[in-house]
Amino acid sequence: MGELNYSSVTSLTLLDLCWLGNPRSIASVLLRSGNTNLLIDPGPSICLPTLHKQLASSGLRISDVQFILLTHIHLDHAGATGSLLLENPNLQVYVHEQGAPHLVDPQKLLKSAQRLYGDKMDALFGKFLPVRQSNLQILSGGESLSLGGTSFDVLYTPGHASHHVSYLECSTGTAFVGDTAGICIEGHPFVLPATPPPDIDLELWDKSMDAIEHLNPKRLCLTHFGFSERPAEHLANYRIRLRQWSELVAKILSAGGEESVAIEEFIREATEEAVASLTTEDAAHLLFNGHLPLSWMGLARYHRKRAAASTASQS
Repeated sequence: MGELNYSSVTSLTLLDLCWLGNPRSIASVLLRSGNTNLLIDPGPSICLPTLHKQLASSGLRISDVQFILLTHIHLDHAGATGSLLLENPNLQVYVHEQGAPHLVDPQKLLKSAQRLYGDKMDALFGKFLPVRQSNLQILSGGESLSLGGTSFDVLYTPGHASHHVSYLECSTGTAFVGDTAGICIEGHPFVLPATPPPDIDLELWDKSMDAIEHLNPKRLCLTHFGFSERPAEHLANYRIRLRQWSELVAKILSAGGEESVAIEEFIREATEEAVASLTTEDAAHLLFNGHLPLSWMGLARYHRKRAAASTASQS
């Protein structure tokens, strides 16, 4: 757990949730300013014991937290939210307008996740409990939030998910970007894309990275995992990696082979790329976090939708 101290934000603490016993996999963030405490992306409910322990080490309980800011509602980012509200019914939860209905009634979200994770879903993420509408603060992007002594600019940053937002904390210049800037290990220049179905849109994603760059953040905070102190370099690397993966998936799809063979080829090439850039241990860790079969599915869906749209426009 790393803590950074600033003048107007008393502290900004990265909470390592040690997902499934693995450090540097999922981060939540605690921001404290005076008597105001907030969490950004509390993680999945399976990590709640670790979250409680991390908060306790800062002298806090969930009852001391007033706000939760969600970058998006995927289970590894937002899954604990409903459970935390059982402990503290006064929590105010900030979420994009497209994600809010799925917090109030998560059945559609859970069915979609079930198709991806099958019978492993509960073991991976735990329960996803609903959130009362009255606890939600709805965002569309473009807002400026003042929460205690902490101020945020809110960006709508789709591409990874249609309901994704990012938050720039103004006093520190830290941009909390969820999955918009991929997966890396505490600022390492090798960045792994996270492209699960169903919302992948590379054109929107590129514009989202433009929007983040336009705010000129001093650092990025990635849920998977940690701080990147060179935002421009990081985003440039990520643009390249996304384009390379998109071209790889398009090439494999054009060959017209069986789906299982196509996935194996994608995993093999993506793995070789990681192993060439990282230590064996770090490559294995990054690939564990990266869910490569899901990334194939998301990019393959993106290309198939584009092909179908192109065919329809020509008919």
